[in-house]
Amino acid sequence: MKVLVTGAGGQLGRELLAALSEEDVEGRDHRSLDISIETAVMAAVREIRPQWVINAAAFTDVDGAETAQDAAFAINARGPANLATAAAEVNAGLVHISTDYVFDGTKGAAYTENDDPNPLSVYARSKFEGERSVLNSNASAFVLRTAWLYGRHGKNFVKAILDAAGKGKPLRVVADQIGSPTSVEDLAAAITGLIRRPARGLFHVVNAGACSRFEFAKAIVRGAVEVQPITSAEARRPAPRPRNSSLVSVRWLSVGLPALRPWRAALDAYLDATP
Repeated sequence: MKVLVTGAGGQLGRELLAALSEEDVEGRDHRSLDISIETAVMAAVREIRPQWVINAAAFTDVDGAETAQDAAFAINARGPANLATAAAEVNAGLVHISTDYVFDGTKGAAYTENDDPNPLSVYARSKFEGERSVLNSNASAFVLRTAWLYGRHGKNFVKAILDAAGKGKPLRVVADQIGSPTSVEDLAAAITGLIRRPARGLFHVVNAGACSRFEFAKAIVRGAVEVQPITSAEARRPAPRPRNSSLVSVRWLSVGLPALRPWRAALDAYLDATP
């Protein structure tokens, strides 16, 4: 199976290259393929002629997007639209990665694929537009919403907390934002299983369960330092975050794929393997 992975230099892209190593996989990072440029995307896809395109490229700076709206929409909205057009031309399937932040967090429970998005921030609006471009295209596509990703590569919340804990001082972490921490290793494995299925459409793919950022941080440091709860207002971040954007799927099991393991089991495995 020939697979093109965009965003191959990021944490998910690099994990996908490892998970798909037995396939004919080619990775393109932002320097070698800017997905916001339609002509570049068309040329790359026509040259490679993959059976699958997996888009792991994204503008992920949630706060930075508030003042870099054009850049966020170029990568998160126009880029997926370009990939969908190119994939449809060569009859390739497309997997596009989206986010829990498309929801406003007011539901009071985990969101399913049947819930209506209401993005709060520039980043979230750009990702939602990307979703719609893919799902409304002629491409044979999956859109996968995931959340709170962490892994061996790139920057993420787990690494940031471990680095901060290494200084030995108490950490202040928001306790009123709830989500679904997800291992990129588990997500990459799930994607490799999904592309072998005939189903298409929108899916939520996260490690099972949910927690607050504060609870997540406490699980990360394993008692090494004190973790103090604060509110989102105290954190004073530029971009608004949903209060509860935890995800569950009402579709995943129906296509014959196993549920991802609980978030704490995935985190413990990651921490145990981290030097």
